[in-house]
Amino acid sequence: MNICDFGYQYWGSKMIDGIQQRLRNAIKNSGMSQKAIAESIGVHPTTISKYLRSDKFPSIDTFAALCKVLNVSSDLILGLKN
Repeated sequence: MNICDFGYQYWGSKMIDGIQQRLRNAIKNSGMSQKAIAESIGVHPTTISKYLRSDKFPSIDTFAALCKVLNVSSDLILGLKN
């Protein structure tokens, strides 16, 4: 492994962790049940549970729908805005 690979793995991992945490917080702070969120975006409720408990990420279209339902900016979740 060269230093560039290490940097990508470290910073890439940190970025992913941040995105995951912000998505989890948005879901938890929405005031909506996992079932209601799932029904609103057309996924199974266990999918929302997996977003909260594991390293599962939504597809781009599901991510967009989640942001809309949760009334949160995708830029905020992605860490592009505060």
